[in-house]
Amino acid sequence: MSLKHPLIRSIGLAAAGLTLFSSFAQAQPVPRQQEQVPGYYRMNLGEFEVTALYDGYVDLDPALLKGIDADNLQTLFTRMFVSADDGVQTAVNAYLVNTGTELILVDVGAAQCFGPTLGNVASNLKASGYTVEQVSMVLLTHLHPDHACGLRNSDGSATYPNATVHVPRAEAAYWLDEELTATMPDSAQPFFKMAQAAVEPYVAQKRLQKYGRDTELMPGVRTVPTNGHTPGHNAYLFQSEGQDLMVWGDIVHSHTVQFARPDVTIEFDVDSEAALATRKDVFNEAARNRFWVAGAHLPFPGLGHVRREGAAFSWVPLEFGPLRSDR
Repeated sequence: MSLKHPLIRSIGLAAAGLTLFSSFAQAQPVPRQQEQVPGYYRMNLGEFEVTALYDGYVDLDPALLKGIDADNLQTLFTRMFVSADDGVQTAVNAYLVNTGTELILVDVGAAQCFGPTLGNVASNLKASGYTVEQVSMVLLTHLHPDHACGLRNSDGSATYPNATVHVPRAEAAYWLDEELTATMPDSAQPFFKMAQAAVEPYVAQKRLQKYGRDTELMPGVRTVPTNGHTPGHNAYLFQSEGQDLMVWGDIVHSHTVQFARPDVTIEFDVDSEAALATRKDVFNEAARNRFWVAGAHLPFPGLGHVRREGAAFSWVPLEFGPLRSDR
């Protein structure tokens, strides 16, 4: 068939038109969507439902990490494809546990105490399908601002109006003592005052409860002393149908560094030697017993397991997946 045949010419013209139309269509700008999905993730733990809540992130200055030289630190960052030039992005997470009878929130985020990259626990809790009014218990691992400031709204009212706040007695004795606060260096006093302000509405309503060591708060929920980072730092162990989850607070601040080098501490530790010993003990127990871990500063959702690798450890995050439909 000749190239001048009418059918061939028609096909050629149609193809040219399609090419022109395709080029025109591709030339149109497509706006980018700049918002991320809401920061929550759910998993089941036996009969309990666990929802990880993302408060936001901070850029951690690597110089805050102690007990490792700059070359070895950079090697660990490079190994994990992390650039530390402008600080290392570090998540801040909280955890909501529905036991069926109680809605328990472990840590509450930074609220207005820090910059614009934090303060999203309450909004992500709502996005996850719950309300702040439904929270019946708040368990604080410790009273640092990124864990406790979310207790209070900007107008001074309680963020969780129906919740009882549980805090380790040794932690309260340190951070909530105004006479002790007055003896602290000027640079440290704001952290004490933020802790005191955070719990104030609950103190006023007699809804702040202090507990001692190794306390069972309710069936399936007990405290685990993990002091060092702060004097009364505690983890919480949730147990249901043979499954265990330890919400461990600030055992780790940099997963890139401290699993490979658990001897590395951070400047924020009140007692660095005790914090180091606690971290090694918790790592060993988690690796040996293979229980679930939830970490306040592990990459969101911060849920997974600890694996031993010789003298070191590694973090094994959970894989994204649907909830089982049989509950």
